Amino acid sequence: MNRRLEGVVRVVVIGGSGHIGSFLVPRLVRAGHEVVTISRGARTPYVDAPEWQQVRTVLADRQQEDRDGTFGDRVAELRADVVVDLVCFTLESATALVDRLRGEIGHLLHCGSIWRYGPSHKLPIAEGSDSAAPPSDEYGIQKDRIARMLKAESGLATTSLHPGHIVGPGWHPIGPLGNLDPAVWRTLSAGEPLRIPGLGTELMNHVHADDVAQAFDLAITHRDAAAGEDFNVVAPTALTVRGYAEIAASWFGHTAVLESVSWDDFRHSTAPDHADASWAHLHRSQCCSIEKAKSLLGYSPRYEPEEAIRESIHWLTTHNQLPVANPLLTT
Repeated sequence: MNRRLEGVVRVVVIGGSGHIGSFLVPRLVRAGHEVVTISRGARTPYVDAPEWQQVRTVLADRQQEDRDGTFGDRVAELRADVVVDLVCFTLESATALVDRLRGEIGHLLHCGSIWRYGPSHKLPIAEGSDSAAPPSDEYGIQKDRIARMLKAESGLATTSLHPGHIVGPGWHPIGPLGNLDPAVWRTLSAGEPLRIPGLGTELMNHVHADDVAQAFDLAITHRDAAAGEDFNVVAPTALTVRGYAEIAASWFGHTAVLESVSWDDFRHSTAPDHADASWAHLHRSQCCSIEKAKSLLGYSPRYEPEEAIRESIHWLTTHNQLPVANPLLTT
């Protein structure tokens, strides 16, 4: 039987002022939980909400405390029922926290990434299947190792959730070319030709940060169903390069003018960091299944990818953080 978490619990959110935490923390407060966040104090949440007035914040430098071997003690001393770890990037760090919290808390949730998968073999990519190649970059390798370690853990209830390309107000989304180059948005908003590498049929799987927060909230509520599991957390659909560019151009009243070029030509005309980011995103060509999260947790994302991205672009342009040639059309 899938029992629901009932009553007030103390939830510690590590990295609570980041993309996901900005939406998750107010959700947890509204659900009646006592919430403590751990952060470096380097920034305020991306989205303000009155619920933050009820949140206790603990300042800590996780990287330094991991090196000192003291971070697990800091978390354990907060005597949480649930710990949500949004900023863990190595197996060593994750293992140290699990070892310290075993027997101390009821549930540990980890934020992974769909980059735990390598390039897609068949779509959609499902958890535990042969749908994708193994990851080849260090970030993806570490996220996959963490997820596998957590799934094998028997002394502590653990769950890993794996978002796609997170989108939301306050930060730049991964753009139609699979990178963060602001010039792409100026080109599309001006109706000018945009050079795209390859065929333009490669896929990107975005997700709104509030939908990721929803999945974490559900996993906390349905602990029995979530314990020992890993979940993809993405929008209901994925965007191709061409489809994304055409949709984005229409927001500015234009039809996209797209020119296919080889990857070699693209690299010659693109800054190295942007070209590398494009390759990293597009050669994976990922579209992940959310059926497991839907059936076990009741996950129901509110945003299609283009809706989430448009919200982000609207925020950036209205806050003068993204130069464009023409304003977004009203909807």
